[in-house]
Amino acid sequence: MVRLGLENLLANAKYKKYLKSKRVAVVGNPASVTKDLVHTMDALSKGGIQLSCAFGPQHGLRGEKQDNMIESEDFLDPKYKIPIFSLYGEVRRPTSKMLEHFDIILFDLQDVGCRIYTFLTTLFYVMEDCARIGKEVWVLDRPNPAGRPVEGSYLDPHFFSFVGGAEIVMRHGLTLGEAALWYKSHKNLDIQLKVLPMTRYEIKKSPGYGWDARELSWVNPSPNMPNISTARMYAGTVLIEGSKISEGRGTTRPLELFGAPGFDGEKIVRAMTKMIPQHLKNVGLRTCFFEPTFQKHTKKLCSGFQIHIDQKNYKHDSFKPYRIVASAFKAVRQLYPDYDMWLSPPYEYEKIKMPIDILSGSSFLREWVDDSSAKWGDLERHLVKDEKRWLLERKPFLIYK
Repeated sequence: MVRLGLENLLANAKYKKYLKSKRVAVVGNPASVTKDLVHTMDALSKGGIQLSCAFGPQHGLRGEKQDNMIESEDFLDPKYKIPIFSLYGEVRRPTSKMLEHFDIILFDLQDVGCRIYTFLTTLFYVMEDCARIGKEVWVLDRPNPAGRPVEGSYLDPHFFSFVGGAEIVMRHGLTLGEAALWYKSHKNLDIQLKVLPMTRYEIKKSPGYGWDARELSWVNPSPNMPNISTARMYAGTVLIEGSKISEGRGTTRPLELFGAPGFDGEKIVRAMTKMIPQHLKNVGLRTCFFEPTFQKHTKKLCSGFQIHIDQKNYKHDSFKPYRIVASAFKAVRQLYPDYDMWLSPPYEYEKIKMPIDILSGSSFLREWVDDSSAKWGDLERHLVKDEKRWLLERKPFLIYK
């Protein structure tokens, strides 16, 4: 059975003794739990490791912020009487005053394997600021539910943002521990970094492909990430956030839906099937109607489709969510050429660049969708080039072979 980085720390007498002599901080949220569903803060306390402070990422340490771009405030933890600092409030990275509260910070967030998911950027920011003043960073590694597959283009440095903090592809196929090792090398950081890996973790093995539900309970790492299927398609469906099309927020299937008022879901799916039949053979696209209760198109009937990857014919290594959503955008542009598709800024603290551009990592996807002469092969070649490059770049940092 897999043992998490947190559990390996607690089983190591040498590590525990060392931490007991230091001021220790943790970055966590509700998904920071052991296999037995004991929260990291409680597990550390039971192990004799007393925390001096803790940090919460986007959606808060308690995970209570339902929607995007809702900030959290600092507070005093009522149980442990320690300060809880928000890294998604007045600041997105630890301030000098916050850094004074600890010697070592334990980073224990459950990621979903996508560049957009802000926990990755938070990790990079914490590493940079701790490197600057000589603080230790320990990453307590956790599974990547999206597994090893790679998809999407590199982030253009001109499009850096909180939803894109480094030059990697959209679906990177790394655990946070592996990502930390890559980032240390990529930025040549002089940092005291320790990655506590998992043991008996099989990231490519069926049926889990990085997340075996027979061993691990799913705890939402963010409010709109309710299951493993959502996590696996997120590298594509998160792109919908940059458009005026609903991604299903405000329904019980967020980030699995695509639709808007006035659309004909059947026509969109037919156009997609004609465009990318090779990428839809092992995926279910079910045309449907839905009515969001909040966010885009609140209380309006939307027509579109839901992506299903819980069928027997699902093939993990050939599932391409980025390509599926890109083809959906293209189908909408072909069927509804005058549709006002793209959201305008601001988005995630970016006030100038288009949301779809900072999400996709450049202007290429948006321009390809809007160019009536652009063919599917143009996008495919662009993606394949970057994906092959990333597969080579990430190879030295893979812990789980």
